[in-house]
Amino acid sequence: MVSPLVYFKDIFSKGILHNSRVQHKPVSPFWVMVRKETGDHVRSWRFIVMLTLIFLTFLGSMYVSLGNIGKAVTNMKDPDRLFIYLKLLTISDGTLPTFHIFISFLGPLLGIALGFDAINAEKNNGTLTRLIAQPVYRDNVLLAKFFGALIVVSVLFFCLALLMIGGGLIITGVPIEPVELLRILAFVVLSIIYVGFWLSLSICLSVSFRHAATSALTAIGIWLFFTVFYQIIVNLIVSSILPGSDYMQPGDIASYNDLLLSFMRLAPNQLYTDAATTLLMPSVRSLGPLTMEQMAGAIPSPLSFRESIMIVWPQVTGLLAATTVCFALTYYLFMRKEIRT
Repeated sequence: MVSPLVYFKDIFSKGILHNSRVQHKPVSPFWVMVRKETGDHVRSWRFIVMLTLIFLTFLGSMYVSLGNIGKAVTNMKDPDRLFIYLKLLTISDGTLPTFHIFISFLGPLLGIALGFDAINAEKNNGTLTRLIAQPVYRDNVLLAKFFGALIVVSVLFFCLALLMIGGGLIITGVPIEPVELLRILAFVVLSIIYVGFWLSLSICLSVSFRHAATSALTAIGIWLFFTVFYQIIVNLIVSSILPGSDYMQPGDIASYNDLLLSFMRLAPNQLYTDAATTLLMPSVRSLGPLTMEQMAGAIPSPLSFRESIMIVWPQVTGLLAATTVCFALTYYLFMRKEIRT
């Protein structure tokens, strides 16, 4: 017969061995690198500067929206007047743009700031060679760089959304509707995808160029091209090919507008603006021009969340496809790159 002292001692020793095995369970190198990249981004000054800019623009747009929320709710001609929390993201008195306009402008800068030196800085510092010498795969390095920055961006946007909902609940006292919550969450996911495209593009440039300054300037140049010059170039090309509006029939004018919108939607900021406007304004029925026959008999009323998702699905798919292409090109270049030189 075993004494109680020996019995409890045996149980205690087994428990210690079990806990030691749990504590020393090996962690995947991928998640170790993700945690390291996330911590580096949070502690970096450039992220703190971008966080400050986005937070200040968020506070400014919320202040303007809250000051005009009363007029928006009492406007009987607006079919979206009952969506109070969506109005906080869409109304303005003209002094400041709305928050999604700010994100379409500052989101690319955030993605570029987090990824322009992801690879070339590691190589110039000599740490990339030592990192690859460890038992890790090359693709894990790229994925850790991408997902580490994307986690930081996701937490930032979700915190801003929760802050907006909480502030609106405290100030207005009106509970949020489930449809509004779904649309706000869809807008947050869309913003993360949009920033993720510029993040993957900046990482691709950091693989292509040796110096971080070159990759940063190239990424900013691409962003300025799509933001400022692309619309001007498209308008000049389309107007030079097609005749003037005085010589066009009504059907030709609709075709001209469709062609112009098709070229404009090659720009990532145009895709994001169209999708964000549709998600935050439920009364938007189409992203293109509508004829009088299509508008005949239509009652101005908000669409359901499912119908809005169906409208913006091509824009979301385009952003995802662009992000995938950039990351695939980054993977190809990085796997063929000589690390030791």
